[in-house]
Amino acid sequence: MRADRQRLDKWLWFARFAKTRSLAARLIADGYVRVNGQRAEAAAKLIAVGDVVTVAAAHATLAVRVLGLGERRGPAPEARLLYADLSSDPPVGSVTPG
Repeated sequence: MRADRQRLDKWLWFARFAKTRSLAARLIADGYVRVNGQRAEAAAKLIAVGDVVTVAAAHATLAVRVLGLGERRGPAPEARLLYADLSSDPPVGSVTPG
């Protein structure tokens, strides 16, 4: 496997989007995960830094940009360093259409 890529199920587990790697694989298999706008078809899909991952969970839909590939499932503060949340509210003072 290339050092600049990581399996999607593994990354979701490292980034704490799923409690176990098998649950991460199930999210993918059930169609709840997209990578760069395309539905992820397999848990073995390789992702890289810069990819946008969207997870449609029961409680929220999150879009994140991959900032790093994990080496282990660490504590939550460490996991948050693996991604940037793109689904948060726009910054104060930004212009919104409408």
